[in-house]
Amino acid sequence: IKEEKCDLPSEVDKCLAKEGDKILAALPKKGFRVALCVEGKQMSSPEFSEKLVSLESCGVSEFCFIIGGSDGLSDEVKRAVKLRLSISEMTFPHQLMRVILLEQIYRAFSIASGGKYHK
Repeated sequence: IKEEKCDLPSEVDKCLAKEGDKILAALPKKGFRVALCVEGKQMSSPEFSEKLVSLESCGVSEFCFIIGGSDGLSDEVKRAVKLRLSISEMTFPHQLMRVILLEQIYRAFSIASGGKYHK
């Protein structure tokens, strides 16, 4: 979903709401929803792996990760997820966050399978 650009700081909430509506409309009906946001829970790579494996053992087979734009995510989107996850206290461009998240998912499954990727 294309990020809503806000020209004025006073319009941020309005832009987040508009973007949030688009995100909510695009979310799959099933699957475990995870929002990446600054106030989310931070986990180590092994903890993230354990979380995904635990969810799989409970029957979860689909995951939906939501990465917000530069202004974050609307409260409505944050309420619509099962887990709020923070990768870092640092700020990253959302395009780069896609790569970081994908690498962490790969690492999590590598850890779970006893692979040698994770050190």
